[in-house]
Amino acid sequence: MTARLTVVHDDITRIKADAIVNAANTSLLGGGGVDGAIHRKAGPKLLEECRTLGGCRTGEAKITRGYELPAAHVIHTVGPVWRGGNAGEDGLLAACYVNSLKLALEHRLKVVAFPAISTGAYGFPAERAAAIAVRTVRDFTERNQGIDEVIFVLFSEEDLEIYTRAISGK
Repeated sequence: MTARLTVVHDDITRIKADAIVNAANTSLLGGGGVDGAIHRKAGPKLLEECRTLGGCRTGEAKITRGYELPAAHVIHTVGPVWRGGNAGEDGLLAACYVNSLKLALEHRLKVVAFPAISTGAYGFPAERAAAIAVRTVRDFTERNQGIDEVIFVLFSEEDLEIYTRAISGK
């Protein structure tokens, strides 16, 4: 059974889930956008735990507690910077979703919420990113049982429409 895929227009720091995914930078020590918002809302203990992880390479994922967030855990993944589409960006973005979902399974997490990874400051085209995200999550959850729901949490109305179309196949 494939996990239920849903799309919501919200701030990911307000989502109650087993884990939210942080579109982090390689240091895992906070930054702008989603990363900064998650660190601010989770409180200083998140930064303390992230300092023990030794960073994270693009496409990989690491997990921490959620601290002051409504989510029990934060899965940190580093998306690729868009370089025109010929530098392995699609595969690295797909790896972000696969490696995040593998961590969720390892920790028996049933509900996972993702932002639009790499579409902000990293410049990945939103339509292309949404297609990769939805296809990768569907493929992974069809082959691996244990995740009940994946929520795509979109901050902008435009991204909400793009991910809604990607899920519906339009």
